[in-house]
Amino acid sequence: MYTPRAFVETDLAELDRLIARDAFVTLVTVADGLPVVSHLPVLYARDGDRIVIEGHWARPNPQARHAGPALMIVHGPHAYVSPGWYADKEEAARVPTWNYAVAHLHGVLHTTDDTAELASIVDRLSQINEAHVGNDWRFEHDRDDHVRQLRGIVGFRFVVERVELKFKLSQNHPVANVEGAAAALQKLGGEDNVAVSDLMRERLAHRTDGVGAT
Repeated sequence: MYTPRAFVETDLAELDRLIARDAFVTLVTVADGLPVVSHLPVLYARDGDRIVIEGHWARPNPQARHAGPALMIVHGPHAYVSPGWYADKEEAARVPTWNYAVAHLHGVLHTTDDTAELASIVDRLSQINEAHVGNDWRFEHDRDDHVRQLRGIVGFRFVVERVELKFKLSQNHPVANVEGAAAALQKLGGEDNVAVSDLMRERLAHRTDGVGAT
């Protein structure tokens, strides 16, 4: 992933935040020289630098037969940034851009057909996501019809070997430009606009380029 130095993020706590915000990822593998892509809800676990992500495919999905090297993309908030929000828009001839946060995780996929492992994945996914919508559906391990449904899926365990975090949040702009864009996004409202604005202000508060923040 192309990542200019100003936009590099190395704190894995930021990856935790991205996943906590949206644990629906893009998984990319390659077969016969062509990319194969799935969009999947996942379970995330990190212990220090060790990261393991679990999930499952529908069994007919061609990617369910893949194992080995893979790329997982974790999508963070993103927002259009108008040059009209910059303090120096005229003298610097500013142009539009897009601010965003994203993670690319490189690692190795391991697949499983084990009934107990599949049941655990489905159970944990349902507990987390049912709680998000205020409901209480549960996978019932002693129900034959629930267990039979597991035949229709293939599970995976993705062991992450390398993390790339890109947080493009106008860090390469003067403070006044960042403040103007962050304020405009906050005023526009909407989940992504506000989230990007908050991230911009967080980084502004920790700038060490001698300009300072107000």
